[in-house]
Amino acid sequence: MSEPADRRMLEALVCPVTHAVLTYDAEKQELISKAAHLAFPIRDGIPVMLVSEARELE
Repeated sequence: MSEPADRRMLEALVCPVTHAVLTYDAEKQELISKAAHLAFPIRDGIPVMLVSEARELE
């Protein structure tokens, strides 16, 4: 079972592509970059900020 991500840590992160603010999706455990149309996964409470690991948003 994954641990919840630390909100303060999440608020400090920005998109590695656009440097825009990210939106936290608690249900999907993802950080959303609306500017880059990418969703970065959070695995075991750790954000994976690699573009190669992000999924594209439609």
